[in-house]
Amino acid sequence: MLEGESGQLIDGGIDSKIDSGVRGILNEALAGRAPGREQCEALLGFHERTIEANLTRAVADTLSRRRFGNQAMLLGQIGIETFACPARCGFCVFGEGHTQFPETRLSLDQIIEQAEGLAGGGDLYALFLMTMHTFEIDRLTSIVAGVRKALPLQTQIVVNIGDFDRQQAEALKAAGVDGAYHVQRLREGDDTVLDPAERLRTIDAVREADLDWYYCCEPLGPEHTPTEIVDQLMLGVERGCFQHAAMRRVWLDHSPLAQRGQISELRLGQITAVVSLASGACAETTTIAVHEPNLIGLTSGANVVYAEAGANPRDTSTDTRDHRGLDIIGARRMLYEAGFTAIRRGDGSTSPLNERTIDPACV
Repeated sequence: MLEGESGQLIDGGIDSKIDSGVRGILNEALAGRAPGREQCEALLGFHERTIEANLTRAVADTLSRRRFGNQAMLLGQIGIETFACPARCGFCVFGEGHTQFPETRLSLDQIIEQAEGLAGGGDLYALFLMTMHTFEIDRLTSIVAGVRKALPLQTQIVVNIGDFDRQQAEALKAAGVDGAYHVQRLREGDDTVLDPAERLRTIDAVREADLDWYYCCEPLGPEHTPTEIVDQLMLGVERGCFQHAAMRRVWLDHSPLAQRGQISELRLGQITAVVSLASGACAETTTIAVHEPNLIGLTSGANVVYAEAGANPRDTSTDTRDHRGLDIIGARRMLYEAGFTAIRRGDGSTSPLNERTIDPACV
């Protein structure tokens, strides 16, 4: 249960109206001590429009910019194929049993064309290749090898695919993959038909193969309690994710979970802030993302924006560039408007982000 929207700024000034527990947690964070489970639950127990929630976002933003040197990252994703997915995720447009999405299968030439469009400017940290839960490992490794040849050397390749084992992880790495996005999601096994233990085994395979592990607190909805949000996000902190993030469930009118509704970007920003603060305890975490991209999240501790092409699990268009997906120039502009001053590339180098470099084609 979230607390109400009290906290009028009257007699006694601002400080006396801020919950003392929140003041203590945030002062500890500013002193370099990240909040633990109990403290994160307390921060998430406030309504997103309270002064406590806004202060949490502000402190997370300050600490994140300090930690990452006010550098941001651009990531891109291409949905390379679609069909009725056997994972049957109730929040995804591709789920078997409720999908209305047509089957699609991009050719290598089409994938390379979209990859060059996202990475051509040289500032894309990593390109994600997304499949359904089931995938053909031989086709995927062949695509990775072809895309690797077409990408700038400083752009990494990450896969967003179903469960896989250590041998497949090694095959993907040999083909040119640098990392994998893999999550044991909120209410995994209830809102999906996947085995939560199998999700963890895949995460272990990612780490054992020495691939960067991208994680996320997702897919967030109004029904998720502070306790279950914290349990899920702490898995990434405690197991040492390369990237942590927060992502809300997007309302899809024909999906099984549509009746549960959608959280606001302000609530998403609050959760992003708690993810960012908690990740202060994880030395392996080098970046915080928010999805879908928005300025509130980028001023609440996140420093990553994703541009997307092809299929998107939160979109009904066969090419999300025509609908929900942000293009690379829009992504750069959003990072600039959020106050970031440099973009970190996949080889560790940086490029300046300012009025002249928002759209490199105009320089």
